[in-house]
Order: sequence, then C-alpha cells, then structure tokens
Amino acid sequence: MSPPAKLRIGDWQVDPAASQISREGEVVRLEARTLRLLLDLAEHAGQVVSIDDLLDRVWAGVIVTPDSVYQAVAALRRLLGDDPRRPRYIATVPRLGYRMVASVEPWTDQPAHARSGRRIGERAAWTAAGLGVLALLAAVVAHDRSQRGPAAGVTPAQPIAVGVLPVFDLTPRMDHELLADDVTERLIDQLSRDPRLRTPGFRASFQLKGKHLKAVEAARQLGVAYVLEGAVHVAPIGYRVSARLVRGDTGFVIWAQAYERPPSEMPSLEAAIAADVAKALATARTAG
Repeated sequence: MSPPAKLRIGDWQVDPAASQISREGEVVRLEARTLRLLLDLAEHAGQVVSIDDLLDRVWAGVIVTPDSVYQAVAALRRLLGDDPRRPRYIATVPRLGYRMVASVEPWTDQPAHARSGRRIGERAAWTAAGLGVLALLAAVVAHDRSQRGPAAGVTPAQPIAVGVLPVFDLTPRMDHELLADDVTERLIDQLSRDPRLRTPGFRASFQLKGKHLKAVEAARQLGVAYVLEGAVHVAPIGYRVSARLVRGDTGFVIWAQAYERPPSEMPSLEAAIAADVAKALATARTAG
C-alpha cells in the first residue's frame, strides 16, 4: 500500500506518513487522533462537519463525549497557529460543528504562489487600475465627509473595551483545561463581532493565564474598562459555565450569570453569554 499523499492545507505541508506538519522550517509532530481530525476536516473542506460525524469517524470504536471533540479542535487550532476570531483554518459554526476554511490541495515542491504567478501577472495591470479607481473614490468620499462633519447633535458612542480572562477549569479532576481554553477563545470571538465593543485578541488574554491577577490589574494590562471572568464546572446535564463582568477601575462585579448546557450544545453557549454581556454593558453605560 502506498503511503498517504502529502497535502497543502493553507500554509502548512501535511505529511500523514510522518505524522507531522511543517511550515517555513517549523516542524510540528501530531498525535494520531489529532492527525485524523485534521485530515477529516481537510477531506470535507468548505463543508460543515458535525460533532457526531467527527465522533463517528475520528473516534470510531471509542466511546467518548463531544467534549473530546472540543478539546481536540482547540488543541489543533493552537498547533496551526489559528485565531478563532479570524479563522484561517478551522471555523466554528454555532450549533452545527466545524468547517475547514483553508485551501486544501495536493502538495507539490513548487509553492502555490509560484504556480499561479503567471495568472497573477496577467491580472496585475487590471488590479492596479482598479485599485487606483477605488483609492480615488475613497479620497473623494473622505473629503466629502470631512466637509460635512458629524450630524448636528449626534455624538457617536465609543466602543466599550472589555477583556476576557482565561476561563478556569473547576471540574472535579481539573482535566478539562482545553475545554476551558476553547470557551475563552469562543467568547472573545463572539464579543469581537459586536461593533459596540472592543475586545483584545485571544493571544493577549492567554498571556495572563496562570498569573491569577486581580480584575483591576488584569484590566490595566489589557487596557480595558471591564473584564469578563469565567469558570467551567460539571453539572448534572453536562457542564455549567459561570461568568462575571467586573469593572476594571473598582473591581466591583456588575453582572453575573451561570449557564448549564449538555455537551452537544456547548459550541453555542458563548453566543448567549456574549449577548448577555453586551446587555449588561449597555445598562452600565446608561446608568453612567
């Protein structure tokens, strides 16, 4: 039997036979299950792959819960250097599953940009002309707006800066750290989609992991007015995630809520938390 063919997934070369991925001299070894997960998502690139499908194919013959999928996807994202807020490889589709959004093609020694160089050259002149027109239009629009100024009596509200602290794993055996990290990443992703909010990226948040800072100090380091704290617990139906919104200047809690979800509904939990956080922040701003 011939060895599995190498693939190019985004910027990474995937060598299934060697159980490794590589990029610009960087080589990362993958565990067998992680490799199968990556290959399964790549095989269905552009399609939504459900949690149940992943359990059936990647964990075939093994009895595990959806939590194993959440943790494995979170770990794979970190190995790929993917940002859940702006995914270049694996996107979360709330309530449905995951989708490989990176390009997937057979690996050749010639880089993809070199193979497409001729086509790019043929389009370069048209692209340059188009960009010139767009730049001119943008300059005209900007000048027109500067001349008109803001509408009388209207002061645009500034986005509220809120940071997400790494979610704690408070399960009995404290063996759900990857799930807690995944919840943190998805919370940041959800909050960043709200134009009323300004949220530091997950790399900034994870720099605080393990430091056990007080809310005031964490807010100062993140440069935000509020911080969102959270923890994952075990609940009779699956998991309970507790969340608290804390003022960065006083350390006072202005909102708190606990959410219980079965494992199958965990991917959609962060959208509910983010919506409630936005409401609490709007109320705090109104109250002055």
